[in-house]
Amino acid sequence: MKIYPYKRLNRPVALRVTSVSLKLADGTRDRLETAAYSTQQQAVALGIAGHTDWVSATIGLSATLPPGANAPDAAWTDLRVLAVLTDGETNVRTSADLTRDAEDGHDWSGSMEVLRDDHLGRASLAVHAVGTVDGVRGRSIAETDRSWVVDAVSEEPVRGLQLDVQKASFSRSAKEWLRAYADVPWVVDPSARVPTVFVNTDVEGIIGLLDSSGSGVEGKVRDLLVAQMATDVWTAVFHGAIGDLEVEPGSGPVFPTDWQGEVLREMLPDVVPGVHVEEALRQVHRRRTGDSGWAELQTRIHYAAARRADAGRAVAYAIRSLEQMNRGSEA
Repeated sequence: MKIYPYKRLNRPVALRVTSVSLKLADGTRDRLETAAYSTQQQAVALGIAGHTDWVSATIGLSATLPPGANAPDAAWTDLRVLAVLTDGETNVRTSADLTRDAEDGHDWSGSMEVLRDDHLGRASLAVHAVGTVDGVRGRSIAETDRSWVVDAVSEEPVRGLQLDVQKASFSRSAKEWLRAYADVPWVVDPSARVPTVFVNTDVEGIIGLLDSSGSGVEGKVRDLLVAQMATDVWTAVFHGAIGDLEVEPGSGPVFPTDWQGEVLREMLPDVVPGVHVEEALRQVHRRRTGDSGWAELQTRIHYAAARRADAGRAVAYAIRSLEQMNRGSEA
């Protein structure tokens, strides 16, 4: 939690996406259905319409400031509300002014223009209320406590971890680094734009098992395998994200704005329970870069990964299926 040397609003700004449209290469515009954005997920999927030739997207926005923003005795003047889109991968930052809907009202609205050439994948959309405080312009009064995700390629508005699963013969792969792992069923590459799982086709039967749709014992074994794979993925991407943090002098580590930030926000409450995620991030960073405490966190990290992979349920179902099969053979 940051400490500000001036008065601010105590509650966050509420942000909603109200519309999404795409400008295509031929100059026409396609207004997307509401399925392109999800308030629950707080995500926008610009690939949902299947267009590969869109030039820009216009995202309609509505923001509500908390009570006190327009108070006559407020400590600020020149109140402005800005929507800010940040892409950590392309290092592009775009801002747009929102307009107050009614005089002395708390609702502000406007739109954000997203240029296709500026984004490869996911960007983070937040709203900031700023004003002049103690003669200093542009001071932050309040902001959204959770950013929206704007995905330039996804066909589904979800903010969770997205994976790229690739099948390859590790022993004969053109990727030389994979050959060193020829005796394992899969490896995770958390350094890619999207975390990638490489499944080793040299392991006999693994592809058939993963692609199976049966609901019997085979299906339970498949679910168990997938849960183990997902646990490995969550563990790898957490370590990848925490090992690649930017640190601001005097304020400590900051959350990444891409999928890595989402992974950290998702897992940190289980890694360091009972504290705000920003404090949890600082604690984990101190332990990783300090003299002690990092090894003790590994159990919590594995726990957080296993929970998100739903490993406990997969194990329970597999055991139950085996017990039923054993009872059937004894009858």
